[in-house]
Amino acid sequence: MPRTRFGAFKLSGMNTLIKKEFDIDQPIGVVWKSLADPEDIVGCVPGASITEKIDDRHFKGEVVTRFGPIKAAYAGDIEIVELDEATHKMVLKGRGLDSKGKGSADMIMNGLLSEEDGKTHVSFSMDITIVGMLAQFGSRLINDVSDQLLNQFVKNFQNKLNSENPPQAEASPEPVAEAAEVVTDAVEAVAETAKEAVAATASTASAAAATAAKAKTAPQAPPPPADNSLNAFSLIGTVLRSILNSILALFGLKK
Repeated sequence: MPRTRFGAFKLSGMNTLIKKEFDIDQPIGVVWKSLADPEDIVGCVPGASITEKIDDRHFKGEVVTRFGPIKAAYAGDIEIVELDEATHKMVLKGRGLDSKGKGSADMIMNGLLSEEDGKTHVSFSMDITIVGMLAQFGSRLINDVSDQLLNQFVKNFQNKLNSENPPQAEASPEPVAEAAEVVTDAVEAVAETAKEAVAATASTASAAAATAAKAKTAPQAPPPPADNSLNAFSLIGTVLRSILNSILALFGLKK
């Protein structure tokens, strides 16, 4: 295992490759915009912060985390080496120094995004070289802790995008089905009411004709009683208003 001298210390180094894939329930344009902006995404990385923006591709930052009994704090530089929006490919390079001057960490990250059915698939690899006390714990511990941090990052990232771009809720089919049923019942009720109203009107007309005929043969008969016949159109209007109020009440539109 290679060894590097830092001051009075002889520190061993180690290298590990970490690969990760995950899906984000957001369009690729939304995911890319956030991932391509270190200042926007850093809040999702546990223990990380951007301390200075030098230009659009160079930043200074800090990261604090714990590997077993060791608390590690690094301050260093981040460089965006490649950022290709057409292919959704990115390459980042980072180098940090231990806050106690007892080690360093270098990283090269390659990321690639793809989209399917409105969701974004993120695939990336990180080639990490660690020199110092952390290297003594070996790649297994480094990988385990890194995996935990990455899982937390994915969760934070998904929550961030969902809060900024809430998924569009699909319309529930239940209100539509209920409305269709109400309309069907309304049509049937109106048809039945109209049928009864026409029959009643016809009966009233026949009675009126009979009364008129008797009046001609018996001029001395008293005047016919007031017309209390059923007004079909008025009844239909009343029924339709009642049905409309029921539909509005169903959808909570009636005050």
